[in-house]
Amino acid sequence: MHKVLRSIMKPWVKALMAIGLVIALSFGHAGGALAAGGGRIGGGSFRAPSRSTYSAPRSYAPGGGYGGGYGGGYGGGFGLPFLFPVFGLGGGAGGLFSILIFLAVANFLVQSFRRSRSDDDSLGYSAENPTISVAKLQVGLLAEARELQSDLNKIAQKADTSSTTGLAEVLQESTLALLRHPEYWIYAGSTVQQTRLEAAESQFNRLLIAERSKFSGETLSNVNNQLKQASSGLAVAEKGGALAQADGPGEYIVVTLLVGSQGKLELPKVNSSDDLRQALQQLGGVSSDRLLALEVLWTPQAEGEVLTSDDVLVQYPDLKLV
Repeated sequence: MHKVLRSIMKPWVKALMAIGLVIALSFGHAGGALAAGGGRIGGGSFRAPSRSTYSAPRSYAPGGGYGGGYGGGYGGGFGLPFLFPVFGLGGGAGGLFSILIFLAVANFLVQSFRRSRSDDDSLGYSAENPTISVAKLQVGLLAEARELQSDLNKIAQKADTSSTTGLAEVLQESTLALLRHPEYWIYAGSTVQQTRLEAAESQFNRLLIAERSKFSGETLSNVNNQLKQASSGLAVAEKGGALAQADGPGEYIVVTLLVGSQGKLELPKVNSSDDLRQALQQLGGVSSDRLLALEVLWTPQAEGEVLTSDDVLVQYPDLKLV
């Protein structure tokens, strides 16, 4: 009986030990990964996007120029009598010809209106709740790309993050900094979600909080034109086992771009360096009049520090080799 029970329990004991080992390793890695500080550049808001609208001419009282509405004579507006000033409604062929002209003009106006609405829909406009794209692009680079950390630090220190024009410049400069180091690209991943304006901010913030939580702290940040930088002593104190000096293989820098944009923004699924190059170019091409919010995050922020392969594996499991 004892042997039977032991044979039954043995597989369960092994399974429990394996599960316990996985949990222990995961928590051990996660704890180490939190030792890395990061940098952050961002700003913007999800206000209703501005768009040019057509305003109808003002109507004036009869006798004061153009009148009020369709119907009322030349002095009272562009109406039916205006189209039939000579022929009249009972003029036989002339009247029929005038009616046909009126129908053609009316059809032209209706079709123009429909085309205008269709163009607005293709750009993501839908009354007061337009379509918004929330995109995330992440790039893991070999630690040898130390110039990138310096480039992002300089962008953060001089950027104007209080306006969409300044944020668009940050986006262009950040994507250019990444495009200049293709020889160091090793991992990447992209996602784009289409949502409505009322839900876009919460979706954007959810992604942002998830990325910021991977830092032990933000040692350099410029958000809404508020520049903050940790002292060198604090930055040194935040170093931990997850950080290593950038002089060996298997060490990385990770950059994350979060973009909230009006209309439909499509990024390719990143499976190769060509896909990554195309995604960076498309993201960097978002114009200031479409850009609503931007966050550029990178870790580690301090020059000469990197993430280990274990950190990347635990904190960025969705990244693919490119």
